Amino acid sequence: MTTVPRFKTILASYPHTLPLKGGLVSSDKVTLAFEEVEPIHKAFKPMAMNQHADVCEMAIVTYLQAKSYNKPVFMLPFVVASRFQQGCIIHNTAVKPLDVSGLRNARVGVRSYSQTTGVWVRAILQNTYGIAPDQIEWITFDPAHLAEYDDPSWCTRAPSHKALVPMLRAGEIDAAILGNDLPKEANLEPVIADHVAADNVWFQQNHFVPINHVVVMRRVSAQAHPATVSAVYEMLLEGKAKAKRTMLDIDYIPSGIDKLYDPLKLLIKFCNQQKLLARNLSVDEVFEDFLSFK
Repeated sequence: MTTVPRFKTILASYPHTLPLKGGLVSSDKVTLAFEEVEPIHKAFKPMAMNQHADVCEMAIVTYLQAKSYNKPVFMLPFVVASRFQQGCIIHNTAVKPLDVSGLRNARVGVRSYSQTTGVWVRAILQNTYGIAPDQIEWITFDPAHLAEYDDPSWCTRAPSHKALVPMLRAGEIDAAILGNDLPKEANLEPVIADHVAADNVWFQQNHFVPINHVVVMRRVSAQAHPATVSAVYEMLLEGKAKAKRTMLDIDYIPSGIDKLYDPLKLLIKFCNQQKLLARNLSVDEVFEDFLSFK
């Protein structure tokens, strides 16, 4: 009798992952043994550095960095989280009101230089508004998830006793990049005042929502049980179908190599612009492991 492998799995709870976590979606090829990590970004470094799970959610930039350092993880063509990004850079209107042009030579805080939201915001600032990463002093609080990576010269580490939002409140930084934890305070507002319209223009030009998190697998686990790769991917697709996670004809959790090829090509370009990768990557290289198990 063949034993079904049991894979340690770490995914945040979304409408499209809850069917898997709740047992509504399953497979006879693999059992997903879920472990909870909160907040989910705390799972990314252990997975990238030590492959501490068989299946794991991971920020897309963390994955691209891991791939560039030849870490033994590979990506499934499935997005679990994405969002429009231009509302994520905020300023304190009570201390130093800014518009986008005022970001040149500004001090902008971000949790980590390699944080995916920060990468997308910098990419938009550079390629839409003409402000390159080295025209801003980036104040960081955490290192990258990949221990081998060092921040570029235009980054400064904040003192260990400082925190991002309090520094913005006090006027010690001019702006800050935040993700889902945007504070609801009267004076903390997006630098890009018309960010919803700006994001819509960006979408019309690029035809996808900026990707935040994807699903990766540990290569050694897949090699030991090759059938699990397609099984995990099919479960993710079934969870997506059950959640019906679309809005206004925009797919916020795209899946499939054809849907992700151009977004990844563009993101790799942005990562190279921002000096984030140890070596250049191609999209074909990103998906070669997944395809080898098909």
